Amino acid sequence: MKQNTDPKTQSTNLPGNSEQKDGWKPEDLKMFRFLKEVINRVSIAYVATYPPTECGIATFTRDLVGAVAKYTPFSDPMVVAVGGEADIQQYPSNVKLQIPKSDLQSYLDAADYLNSSQVNVVSLQHEYGIFGGPDGEYVLNFIERLKMPVVVTLHTVLFNPSPNQKRIVQRMSEMVSAMVVMVKMGKDMLVNNYGVAPEKIKIIPHGVPNVHRVSATGVKKFLGISDRQVISTFGLINRGNGIEHVIKAMPAIIEKHPKALYLVLGETHPGVRNHEGESYRQELLQLVADLGLERHVKFNNRYLTLEELINYLCATDVYITPYLNRDQIVSGTLAYAVGCGRAVVSTPYLYAEEVLADKRGVLVEFRDSDSVAQTITKILSDPVLKEQLETNAYAYGRRAAWFNVGIDYLDLFHNVCTTCKLASTKTQSKTSMTDAGKRSPR
Repeated sequence: MKQNTDPKTQSTNLPGNSEQKDGWKPEDLKMFRFLKEVINRVSIAYVATYPPTECGIATFTRDLVGAVAKYTPFSDPMVVAVGGEADIQQYPSNVKLQIPKSDLQSYLDAADYLNSSQVNVVSLQHEYGIFGGPDGEYVLNFIERLKMPVVVTLHTVLFNPSPNQKRIVQRMSEMVSAMVVMVKMGKDMLVNNYGVAPEKIKIIPHGVPNVHRVSATGVKKFLGISDRQVISTFGLINRGNGIEHVIKAMPAIIEKHPKALYLVLGETHPGVRNHEGESYRQELLQLVADLGLERHVKFNNRYLTLEELINYLCATDVYITPYLNRDQIVSGTLAYAVGCGRAVVSTPYLYAEEVLADKRGVLVEFRDSDSVAQTITKILSDPVLKEQLETNAYAYGRRAAWFNVGIDYLDLFHNVCTTCKLASTKTQSKTSMTDAGKRSPR
């Protein structure tokens, strides 16, 4: 376990620090003692990967921390970052501890650290691959050691888990105060496939940026693609993305729409790059060359900033997630596209089926370039259909804006803390009555 001891990043977080903090003087803060007690009801620690680590869960955690922090102005959020053994990361100041993924003792030390802190609820992001041990089972040791309530957000819910994967989720459900999933299908699977009590499961949508609908024309001009009909996919590139099937669909799309341009945005997933280098990207580039699509398929091999990502999405006419894994229960990239009010096409993985229902998007078959070509061509050829898809998606995405999602999580954190306190009070009361009964003659 590595503790952030950089004095440059910790000086403003020390209790009793006499320096100004975010523009407030110490005497100012004393004046707001009552407000502090009212507003800051929950002190939260977040456990997950965290930027500068490049992965979807790290980005999600950063956005969740920021969203909740807007409603807890007198509280400094604490992050415990889970990373690789050899990682040397320059984390921001709110990361107080680092857990090397495969070091079991660090999980126990981190739990002890949180137990001795002022934290009264832990928000943990779960995906099997980010924790150490077989199927990430060290997370169980960590949760079992904690003395405060835990809220787990599940980024993976497998329809057909291995016995050990199922055991981990079931054991987590027994120890934590609440489990969060992002779509109703996730709750149904937890109840029916894992036997989790339904009252323990909360559905909170994947948060998305608060983006106003804008005309794509101006954004395209800014990006230098003003004369193109833009199709895009973004995220960390890996073989499960199914990008080759969109590339194979492009010749048919170009026949009807010669200005069509497919943008593949994002770098190769770091884990994939460590394992096989850039072999998948090179295969995609070769496919583009073989089909003579150099003017119609472009790659941006970088981890995009939020501003860059929003610009590309706002310039997009059709967004597509051609993913290959039917069981995928979360997609931050799809959530962002819906939040930006794009016309979305997707393969029917679980998350997409639910989010794109009710004419919020169009589903195509897995590994079917003909289906992709026909659907995208139809949307580009029908302005009324495109506008309907965009309007429906944007309306749905407003509910998932981070300022709403932050309130949902904060409400959940407050509820589990209140429930925990009530249970503790009842236990203490029963213990006192029992002790009194032992001391008093009957």
